[in-house]
Amino acid sequence: MTMIKGASVSTMVDINQEETAPNTVNNMSSKKDLLSSALKRTSEWIFSQEIPSDVTIHVGGASFSLHKFPLVSKCGYIRKLVSECSDADLSVIELPEVPGGAEAFELAAKFCYGINFEISTENIATLRCVAEYLEMSEDYAVGNLVGRTDSYLNEVALHSLAGAVSVLHMSEKLIPIAERVKLVSRCIDAIAYMACKENQFSMSSRAESVNEGSISSSVSQSKTFVDWWADDLTVLRIDIFQRVLIAMMARGFRQYALGPILMLYAQKSLRGLEIFGKGRKKIEPEQEHEKRVILETIVSLLPREKNAMSVSFLSMLLRSAIYLETTVACRLDLEKRMGMQLGQAVLDDLLIPSYSFTGDTLFDVDTVQRILMNFLDFEMDGNRLGCNADDEYVSPPPSDMERVGKLMENYLAEIATDRKVSVTRFINLAELIPEQSRVTEDGIYRAIDIYLKAHPALSDMERKKVCSLMDCQKLSREACAHAAQNERLPVQTVVQVLYYEQQRLRNVMSGNLMGGDSPTLTSKVNLYSTDIHPVSDELSSLRRENEDLKIELVKMKMKLKEIEISALKSSVSSPMQNTLPSADKPPLPRKSFINSMSRKLGRLYPFVRADGTPGNTKGQTKSSRNRRHSIS
Repeated sequence: MTMIKGASVSTMVDINQEETAPNTVNNMSSKKDLLSSALKRTSEWIFSQEIPSDVTIHVGGASFSLHKFPLVSKCGYIRKLVSECSDADLSVIELPEVPGGAEAFELAAKFCYGINFEISTENIATLRCVAEYLEMSEDYAVGNLVGRTDSYLNEVALHSLAGAVSVLHMSEKLIPIAERVKLVSRCIDAIAYMACKENQFSMSSRAESVNEGSISSSVSQSKTFVDWWADDLTVLRIDIFQRVLIAMMARGFRQYALGPILMLYAQKSLRGLEIFGKGRKKIEPEQEHEKRVILETIVSLLPREKNAMSVSFLSMLLRSAIYLETTVACRLDLEKRMGMQLGQAVLDDLLIPSYSFTGDTLFDVDTVQRILMNFLDFEMDGNRLGCNADDEYVSPPPSDMERVGKLMENYLAEIATDRKVSVTRFINLAELIPEQSRVTEDGIYRAIDIYLKAHPALSDMERKKVCSLMDCQKLSREACAHAAQNERLPVQTVVQVLYYEQQRLRNVMSGNLMGGDSPTLTSKVNLYSTDIHPVSDELSSLRRENEDLKIELVKMKMKLKEIEISALKSSVSSPMQNTLPSADKPPLPRKSFINSMSRKLGRLYPFVRADGTPGNTKGQTKSSRNRRHSIS
């Protein structure tokens, strides 16, 4: 039971009355002055006599023993209840829907009794709403609570951005009555006005120093400026936060400058999501729905200009969208934004976990494939997201294609270790990497080697399909040396690598390093030769590597010979046993396993001589010997 007694009142005059009273009070009529003084004397007499309470008011589970006269004199709502009641001795009043509950009503009761209390940005929203609910307007008393709260809002609370945000945050709990008294709209308009004013000041102060041709530099330099007040906006509810940003843009706030504000809000509101690992969701359904709405709203507010948001932030939003199972449109929008800025991404931005629990791949390969396709579409069409009034802010770097090619090669190598990545999925992603973005094939070869090592059960046909992704002519010397000894590669691929390496060495040693017969070869050799080293050193190094390759080819021939002998021994019991070759009588060349293998390879790879003329098709034995000599 809460008692408000008159003995605790020292004066009926509020110490803040002179500060917050509206100017219209100075023009009061003499009649109202007399009425006010009469009420004051009556109230003082009631308190001095300590008249017992005559009404009990129940509000939000609390009970207040009060007097009818002070309440009726200022509260129009209670006056109507008393006048309309048929019972003259009304002693109990129920107020179940008071905005702000018992605490708000207690402040209103103190105001009716003339008890001093402090009005602040923390309670002004509650006071304004409870005053509206109790109808404490000027129609019932001069300087009533409605006028007092309006004066404080206009003269104090809404004069600073922090104060307006605080009042707006408190108003969120008082809707719909806060909307009815236009408290929410007044706060939003005040915040938008002050935010645009501060933004214009910051832009004018650095107009001479900021390069207007780069939106990313503008955002980075303005971020430190908006942080001090943007952090205040993060306490707002997402629907109110959205209305604030829309009002700011309506007043001329630049959309790309919303980036830092959205980043701060997203980092605070989406905190706690397990978006960096694969596992069961550890979030309640209600909380998941709330965060899903927040994320979809943030994505709808993202600036349309390129480079307004970092790729890492977009990747975080995409992980969250997949985790929270947002709408398809939301996820596709984020994928397009990442594709547009893929040249700025790093490997960690693409390592998006697969949140499906059906035993799928470790990483979400399909999402990355769509991101890469978006990048290729933007590069092909020359389409730039946000090419409107801010057209001058987008200028794609010329090296984006090469960076994306290197990035995707590293991504292929990363997912190659996952045994659940199928051959089809691996090939489809690798085929999307543009050839012009790959200066060498070393990255693709590395990814293929890792994939073959992690998938030892692949068939010969599948291994050939995987190895067909790389161009052996663009392998570096180090990669060629490794591939020549790689037992995981198909024999055809190894022979192809050795042939192209031998062809390159022959051209270098014959002095045709800068010749125009093989542009691919010339550009490749230039990658590993500089003007600092003399040509003689280069030739010496190439000769040494040539000898190493010869040794490797001899080893392969020995292995083929062993296979041939094993095959011949296995047919000892056949009727043609007496025709088997002995140690001193070797088999005919065209009956040998080596020659049959050479004929098959000749059909697969129709090599040509160094002079560009086709080899002699007559005399199969001589032709095979010449081919072996050119390879070794």
